[in-house]
Amino acid sequence: MKNIHVVIWGFGAMGKGMADMLLTKKGVEITGVCDRNPAIINTSIFSLLEEPKRNHPDVIITDDITTLLDKEICDIVLLATDSFTKNAFPKMKQVLEAGINCISTAEEMAYPKAQEPELAKELDAIAKAHNVTLLGTGINPGFIMDLLVIALSGTMKRVDHIEANRVNSLSPFGPAVMEEQGVGITLEEFHQGVDSKTLAGHVGFAESIQMIADALGVPLTRFEQQMKPIVTTVDRKSPYGEAKKGHVAGVNMTGQGYVGNDVFIDMKHPQQIEPEMEGTHTGDYITIKGVPEINMGIQPEIDGGIGTIAMCVNMIPHVLNSKPGLKTMIDLPVPRAILGDMRDLIDS
Repeated sequence: MKNIHVVIWGFGAMGKGMADMLLTKKGVEITGVCDRNPAIINTSIFSLLEEPKRNHPDVIITDDITTLLDKEICDIVLLATDSFTKNAFPKMKQVLEAGINCISTAEEMAYPKAQEPELAKELDAIAKAHNVTLLGTGINPGFIMDLLVIALSGTMKRVDHIEANRVNSLSPFGPAVMEEQGVGITLEEFHQGVDSKTLAGHVGFAESIQMIADALGVPLTRFEQQMKPIVTTVDRKSPYGEAKKGHVAGVNMTGQGYVGNDVFIDMKHPQQIEPEMEGTHTGDYITIKGVPEINMGIQPEIDGGIGTIAMCVNMIPHVLNSKPGLKTMIDLPVPRAILGDMRDLIDS
């Protein structure tokens, strides 16, 4: 049986991490990498990863994805370039129309019907027309504040109120996330970005809240979210971001899903680079009130960078086995670490 052939589109922090993880797995090989950064085009991924090739064929980075979208050399594309469905749409469409499956890290793609219902319908139709599957996933949205909440609710007779909090570090993420979070900008620039809606903050509350509500069969009456700056009192620096004293180190996001006039789903998500430098300890917390009441805490947080990388890689067999169409994490089998040969999980 041939190896599962994977192409990575976007070779930033997440793309490199996916490549690094894939190289440790059995039954899978990287057959191509595409990135637009001129500094790494025509470069071997092994020189960038600083790893030996061992028995893996060399992979030279290209800026032309069309040369890689061949079903003979590609079973699935891991797309790690965007956060928003609109921005990722042309790339996903190109992959699907080539008859190739796709997993996207775009946060809005975790549940695109929440904010882009028409694009979601179009993507579903394209995937079905070409007999392939499309999934959006990651650590959050995709797992912590939505799928894990949904799974925990399966042990309950009644659910009255849901609260999900994630206190996390932005340090593992790349330049795109730093820009979305406003890392390094002044307080004045932050407020201007909020007013002009050019500053995204955390992308995914609408998706996580709608996913939970739909999974539980609860019609929401409205969704709200708020965004406040986290200003550092010390100089901070991460691999892809920097915030000087008095500047923005991250964003404190809050969001609510209402049933009538009452908050049914309440989310809090402060995230910043190097939080430990000012005594903030990371963690993931879920409280579900009802029968029985559930209180879950994970300290420190599940690492956001590693978690996103692992979710995408570990979902490869589930996507390849899936019926065609646009899928979400509530449509596919539960994610799990794959320690054996990945080919053994593929339906013939």
